[in-house]
Amino acid sequence: MNRFARTGLQQDDHRTGVTLAAIGMFVLSFDALLVRLADVAAWDIVFWRGWLVCLALTIYLVAARQLSQIRLLKQFWVATLVIAALYALGSSLFVFSIKLTKVANTVLILSCTPFCAALFSWFILGERIRLRTVIAMLAATTGIVVVFAGAAGFGDGLHDVVGSFLALLIALITGLTLTLLRKYAALPLIPILALSGAVAGLLALPFANPLGTEAESLGWLMVMGLVQIPIAWICALTATRYIPAPEVSLFLLIETVLGPVWVWLVLGEIIPPLTLFGGIFILGAVCIHAWLGMRETLQGQPTLS
Repeated sequence: MNRFARTGLQQDDHRTGVTLAAIGMFVLSFDALLVRLADVAAWDIVFWRGWLVCLALTIYLVAARQLSQIRLLKQFWVATLVIAALYALGSSLFVFSIKLTKVANTVLILSCTPFCAALFSWFILGERIRLRTVIAMLAATTGIVVVFAGAAGFGDGLHDVVGSFLALLIALITGLTLTLLRKYAALPLIPILALSGAVAGLLALPFANPLGTEAESLGWLMVMGLVQIPIAWICALTATRYIPAPEVSLFLLIETVLGPVWVWLVLGEIIPPLTLFGGIFILGAVCIHAWLGMRETLQGQPTLS
């Protein structure tokens, strides 16, 4: 194959990866809106969301003839259970965070997840944290403090603070999860996500009243669990086959930006002024850090954090 043919294939692969990542994160950006539209107790959402995601991803594995991936999970069953439990916990806390505070507060704080992953990678994997990551962390921390200040003085006060704290906890949990996935890179992610859905469903079972869910609410939950979340993650995970992970992470900003917009357009939820101000620090730090990581990867340099 000549150089021009290889270049054409690379361009096609990059275009495919970008398209998949953009579609995945665009679909994911409706997550918070669907939680609000479901309009049922948080534990009921966790129950239905978990089991429906488990069902949808299991069907995908069967249709794609990828059930053999489950065998790999048995080799590292302890790590599999820990990672699935962490995913389930993070997914569950997301619902509670959305229920308690403004959507903008939650998604902006969650955008700091890469920095949390960098901290855990340093602690668990011994990877050094680069200067640009440290600077980005400080900028993002400033933004988080501003968001918390806005949560304390805007809206429901304590509820907003608790919801924002849960978002920060989710970012830490997700950062730890991503680090463990790097440590056990051979583990297939889609079966773990399916298992995490079952774990979340079991976790919610003692507290939920799923049979009391009204038809309209169940409809929104089915859209979320059977369509929206599976499509988003399958697209995002497939995109990593074609473009570098740092480039995929740039598209996470689609959810950060559009998530509050959908809730504002449909439900009229305003974004607190301090959240907007803090978001400048957080999004700026995430954008610049992700762009630098993408550039280094494309240039063939190793990117640790």
